[in-house]
Amino acid sequence: MMTGDRQQDTHAPAITSRRRVLAAAALAPALTAAGPTTAAARTAGMPGPGHRRRIKPVPTGLADWAAVAQELGRTGNMLRGTTYHTGFPRRDLHVVSDGVLVTPGLALGTHVAFVRYADGSTMLMGDVVVTERELQQVTDAWQAHGIEQTALHKHLLGQIPDIWWTHVHAHGHDAVALARGLRAGFDRTGTPPARPPGPPVPVDLDIPGMEAALGAKGSTEDGLYKVIFVRRETIADGHLILPPGLGSTSAFNFQPLGGGRAALSGDCAMLAGEIQNVLKALRRGGIKLVELHNHHLAEDPRLFFTHFWAVGDGVELARALRPAVDATDVVPSG
Repeated sequence: MMTGDRQQDTHAPAITSRRRVLAAAALAPALTAAGPTTAAARTAGMPGPGHRRRIKPVPTGLADWAAVAQELGRTGNMLRGTTYHTGFPRRDLHVVSDGVLVTPGLALGTHVAFVRYADGSTMLMGDVVVTERELQQVTDAWQAHGIEQTALHKHLLGQIPDIWWTHVHAHGHDAVALARGLRAGFDRTGTPPARPPGPPVPVDLDIPGMEAALGAKGSTEDGLYKVIFVRRETIADGHLILPPGLGSTSAFNFQPLGGGRAALSGDCAMLAGEIQNVLKALRRGGIKLVELHNHHLAEDPRLFFTHFWAVGDGVELARALRPAVDATDVVPSG
């Protein structure tokens, strides 16, 4: 480059060339650091220079997703007027963790969500339960259909058999094609067909005491007690604004074990600055940490998630969770 400069401007003072060299050297580290990161961010869908305007989700109803339901082989439900949600509980699995027989509702529930946007496109997000034997062939099927994986981790400690959870993501203008690609992966698993909901199951827990301890009301479903908190911030995935609560919740599931005791499987959504306070609060409460990871690749603000596990008195578990909840910027869902 220096030789080229001299050939193009032989009359320029030598000090000018030296200044150019020094300026280029000063900029080189910044360009080296910024260049690959910026390219990677654009590849992952994160906004860069000249990025597209953020797009909001639009309200939809069950009728709008009839073809998706047919492709998935089961009917879902609407959440908050914008999110079409479908559950695929792994009732085929017999999983034991920490001496507890884990029910599908506690930690073995595959969940997928579809959202329509103002530009007519659809985003798919989900969290899928797979066995270790199923994982690679499921991955191959999704890759063949353009379904991306954004996380791979575990929710349980020392589980038998080995179970994995993988987050999936896709975006396009053909919602049925997205559902078809998702189904191609499910068909490589032992996920059982849908079945009608059974009668309500009593939950043997001190729910009023737990709600008082957590400062929030929950719900009962499939014999479990569940409490969900949502982030206060508006979260975007690339240029797509996520509906409140989608992919940004802290969720606590309690499975009754008798006598007011419960198995707790939980997940906290955190900003980077909240992580250490949350982890310390959980451990001070005797709660076991399982994973610290991401669920997304291109969200803003950046979110981290920690899965955790505990067994004990339901009210005491709720009381132990409260400092972790208070360390994050969340509000009760609903």
